[in-house]
Amino acid sequence: MRLFLSLLLLGASPAIAAEPPASKVFGKATTPAPGAAQVFGSYAKGCHAGSVAFPADGPNWAAMRPSRNRHWAHPDLADFVTRLADRAERAGLDGLLIGDMGQPRGGPMRSGHRSHQTGLDVDIWLRPLTTRPNTKARETLSSYDVVKGRVTLNEALWAKSSARAIPLAAADPAVARIFVHPVIKRALCRATQPGARPWMNKIRPWWGHDAHFHVRLACPANSPDCKNQQPPPAGDGCGKELDWWFTNEPYKPSDTPTPPKPPLTMADLPPQCRAVAGAK
Repeated sequence: MRLFLSLLLLGASPAIAAEPPASKVFGKATTPAPGAAQVFGSYAKGCHAGSVAFPADGPNWAAMRPSRNRHWAHPDLADFVTRLADRAERAGLDGLLIGDMGQPRGGPMRSGHRSHQTGLDVDIWLRPLTTRPNTKARETLSSYDVVKGRVTLNEALWAKSSARAIPLAAADPAVARIFVHPVIKRALCRATQPGARPWMNKIRPWWGHDAHFHVRLACPANSPDCKNQQPPPAGDGCGKELDWWFTNEPYKPSDTPTPPKPPLTMADLPPQCRAVAGAK
């Protein structure tokens, strides 16, 4: 009784207070949830069933960091990566190094990403596949960080990077967004004429994407419980919207720092995710 009253005073029910982080539940899964491929919830609060294991090697790609067990995807994403690697090869580019996709059943991860929960996100390294990596290299090799400081492009690394695959990815109708460092977005804006870049609107500047580009697919048509993001703002994003990133405003410390968010629990996710995770 005393514990129950204490929980009430703290504003939490005993069930919620005792529930482990959802990342711990989903992190235990080593196989996909059975059944047809389905996505539930949003990119940062969701899960998926019927995922496929993306192959470690293809004719024009290699999957990196296999020890993380994060190369699981909705079949649409697996098809997209294969399609993009083929298009890049036909365009005369080197192969692609594939970073994180998602966990076998999606959901929150114990470390790293806040998104990548629905099997519809993939990180593609800016270091191209030039030599097939061995087992050790897949775990230790680093990508190309093509940004110097906050505002400058590393021209030498940029010239030999996989950046030319970004427009190919953005032109794919299945793609909803691509996240890149603001410096990369500016370089792409400068390299193309406005009338020749209808795909530019999908490319969104965001922190931390200086060594890879993060591709996000739209919700599959056969997943009615999947939640898309709002469409990007109108325009190509190459004007004032991008200029803001090159002021001090995005990097100013807040007068009222936001406390860290508590980890997501199963109660924060769509109800279908309990069954997907195999949670009681």
